[in-house]
Amino acid sequence: MAPIALKRVYEPAEPEDGTRVLVDRLWPRGLRKDKADIDLWAKDVAPSTALRRWFGHRPERWQEFEKRYRAELAAPEAQTQVEALRAMTRKGRVTLLYAAHDESMNNAVVLRDYLRKRH
Repeated sequence: MAPIALKRVYEPAEPEDGTRVLVDRLWPRGLRKDKADIDLWAKDVAPSTALRRWFGHRPERWQEFEKRYRAELAAPEAQTQVEALRAMTRKGRVTLLYAAHDESMNNAVVLRDYLRKRH
């Protein structure tokens, strides 16, 4: 399995990013689609709207968010996209892109760990 990197979608693309995958359900504010250097928008593996709203980036909800999001990733409806991401990691470096300000408590962190452990 190749490395899985994390990066804010607003940061400039770099050759070492490999395949750049946006993992948010909503398109990032202020980012023009024609200017975004994104190879795939994997919104089917992003947290559900209900979960995203419930979490609201509140640190005290982080552990419960992780638990609920992992459950969503394990659901049958997410498996096609999860397996596609796993296949990408077998071919080369993948960078999961996210819009959140918090670099340590966001869905890309959970998804990266999920892909690593369930490989």
